[in-house]
Amino acid sequence: MTPATAQTPATARRPGTAQRPALYECAIRHVRAAPLRNAFTYRTFEWLVDLDALPELPGWLRPLASFRAADHLGEPGLSIRENVDRYLAGHGIDLGGGAITMLAHARVLGYVFNPLTVYWCHNAAGALECVLAEVHNTYGQRHCYLMRTDARGRARVAKDFFVSPFYPVDGSYQMSLPEPGERLSLTIALHRPGGEAPFVASVRGSRRPATTSELLRATARHPWSTAAVTARIHARGLRLYARGLSIARRPGHCPQEGVQ
Repeated sequence: MTPATAQTPATARRPGTAQRPALYECAIRHVRAAPLRNAFTYRTFEWLVDLDALPELPGWLRPLASFRAADHLGEPGLSIRENVDRYLAGHGIDLGGGAITMLAHARVLGYVFNPLTVYWCHNAAGALECVLAEVHNTYGQRHCYLMRTDARGRARVAKDFFVSPFYPVDGSYQMSLPEPGERLSLTIALHRPGGEAPFVASVRGSRRPATTSELLRATARHPWSTAAVTARIHARGLRLYARGLSIARRPGHCPQEGVQ
């Protein structure tokens, strides 16, 4: 049985067949060069889904993967697709029903934490219109960066959101977010004032079909993957604090839902 059975949207938003869900077995690497050298890599898996056709899993598999609007930008009472469309409309962008694909962790055993969710937003003709990078921190806050990427999926944006407790809100991100195919290759580099070496996070992965067997294999290799992500973040933070890194002041953050 394939858990990638598509839900048919009530209203067709675009011509053609919805993209089938896929799994990506990922290696996520963080490299911090200053003020202390620290690098680590961990493995997990993520989903690539079409927001017009979210996976509908058999009942016994649903604890292993579900997608809820409350876990992402916007109003919990709307769909993820509706919330992304509303966010884009607030920035003068109308996709005309074009496809939106999302790379994210699914909710597993009732819990999810997505440090980074990426949306590739296409217009009605199928061309990539823009890319959204939705960033979550461990303080329960989130922020969305809207980018017009170049032909290689690259864009630079000012840092507007507090993420690591060891970095203030300054500098800019150089993001490389090309659309995934058989391979997934994302990179985000934080450049700070003063010319110090950037902090670099990367995601590398290979595509797998979102079948029952592949989901069970991925779950066995990465049990409760979403909780493991949070545990690793806190463990690394405690180690850096123990090594003498100071905590940056966390500024207030205005939820974007309140201004759309």
